[in-house]
Amino acid sequence: MPEDVDVLLTRVRERTAELRWHPALRRGWAVARVEAGVRAAAAGARCDGVPVDLRRVRELAAGSSPSGVAEEAALGLVRSQAAVVAGWAEPGSRPADLPLGQLLVRLHVAAGGDGRLRTSEQPDDLRGLGPAPLGPAVGARMTALADLLTAPDPRTSLAIAGAVLGELLLVRPFGSHNGAVARAAFRRMLIVTGIDPVGVVVPEVAWAPAPQVLLGSVALTTTGPAGWTAWLRHCAEAVLAGVEEGHAVADAVAAGRLD
Repeated sequence: MPEDVDVLLTRVRERTAELRWHPALRRGWAVARVEAGVRAAAAGARCDGVPVDLRRVRELAAGSSPSGVAEEAALGLVRSQAAVVAGWAEPGSRPADLPLGQLLVRLHVAAGGDGRLRTSEQPDDLRGLGPAPLGPAVGARMTALADLLTAPDPRTSLAIAGAVLGELLLVRPFGSHNGAVARAAFRRMLIVTGIDPVGVVVPEVAWAPAPQVLLGSVALTTTGPAGWTAWLRHCAEAVLAGVEEGHAVADAVAAGRLD
């Protein structure tokens, strides 16, 4: 790895460790985890071009009925982010060990999809990445990705999470909601690989202001090792931004005022 990437990865480990021991997360971790998911959904809505105010997304998460297409999409994002941490108890416990295929189906259905892999038609989202693979190639690449996760090495946790995010964006295995699934799966990988043991990192905030940067960065992975290194650098920077948002969440919980 280039020296600057090693420095970034070290910084990720340091900052996530600092966040883990934030005083507010000792007892307020459950509130913080829910709020992080809400903020991830709100930022994800901006990534998908259907921005909904954070306060309104919080209301949707609390049970308010959606009004209009944008709020329906935001509610799907809330549900997909809730699925990221579903069944996971307090920090220190191990999240449910789901096979990748089962996880992706769960995230897709939560986001509003039908959970079925594409076969003969191109996806209707993320068109800026060019044509997606079709037919048996879709299932084959998902199987290869699942094989990568069978025995993750803690030293390569971020690389594994980045591989999942990148491959899901490039393959776009579903007919729709691929962005929501990819971002939620990335957060899940940050959790299960130990990068985010509390579940409060919100990397989506790095992409919300300029979603095209995410697509442009993942496209570089098809160019060879240099492109992959650039992608890993991009993922590390997104996690660092997400850690800062996690600190903001924890500070808000400590203050007793999420707004």
